[in-house]
Amino acid sequence: MIKLITNFAAEAGPSIHVAPGAVFKLGGLQITNSILYGWICTALIIGLLVWVARQVTVKPKGGVIQFIEAGADFITNLVTSGFDDKSKGRKYVPFFVTLFFFILLSNWLGLIPGVGEGVHVGDSPLLRPFTADLNGTLAAGIFTMLFVYGASIRESGGFGNYIKHFFIGSPLNPLYLIIGILEMFTDLTRVFSLSLRLFLNVTIGEIVIAVFTYLGHVAAPLTALPFTLVELFVGALQAYIFTVLSLMYLAIAVNHASDHGHDGVEELDTRATKVHAEKAAAV
Repeated sequence: MIKLITNFAAEAGPSIHVAPGAVFKLGGLQITNSILYGWICTALIIGLLVWVARQVTVKPKGGVIQFIEAGADFITNLVTSGFDDKSKGRKYVPFFVTLFFFILLSNWLGLIPGVGEGVHVGDSPLLRPFTADLNGTLAAGIFTMLFVYGASIRESGGFGNYIKHFFIGSPLNPLYLIIGILEMFTDLTRVFSLSLRLFLNVTIGEIVIAVFTYLGHVAAPLTALPFTLVELFVGALQAYIFTVLSLMYLAIAVNHASDHGHDGVEELDTRATKVHAEKAAAV
């Protein structure tokens, strides 16, 4: 019995590649399997969304069109509800709807048989999920946060006003100054938190599916099926989390700027009322 267990443990396990592998070179630049599949997924996603946009009618349709419409409506309501000024929120609906569907469909397309460890070129898989590559999720995180920073600065009326929302009081107060600096540092780490959360969840799911596919041998579709279904849910959940966190980062800055602006208007109105009252009393 011990010998049997030892022999089983000594067998080679499934080949799992966490790092992306180079597939070919393009103008001296190495194209990895995750970049290649990212391009494929992007083309498929653009084609799907353009097709759905042309099929939308006043009368609801079923199938994929209804799914895309429901997802777009859900994210639209989520975005507009995050802003105190709904008109400002509507400006950012296209970005967050696109972000949600890109991550969602990239996660799901990574579960197609043949993606990952299914087909190899040399020692590396031919195709690898874009969101299972830290470089891919880091690029998504950087692009998203650059958009958030740019929109926050514009809505705040400038870089200086944007910086003010990190401080709960006067920066001349040492306590408020330290808290403000910590808040700014935390804000800079959001790129890594978004990227790592998405990368780890997708990669761990890919590893679990690969392990149970290996253990199943000829029954691999049955042993891996439950975990594939779980990953469909995880992929949707991670797309939602990535989108809602990015939305909250933007909404907090924009709402703070709006509140600050309203406070300033109220203060000016109060001062004007006092001046008119003083003039009336003098007369």
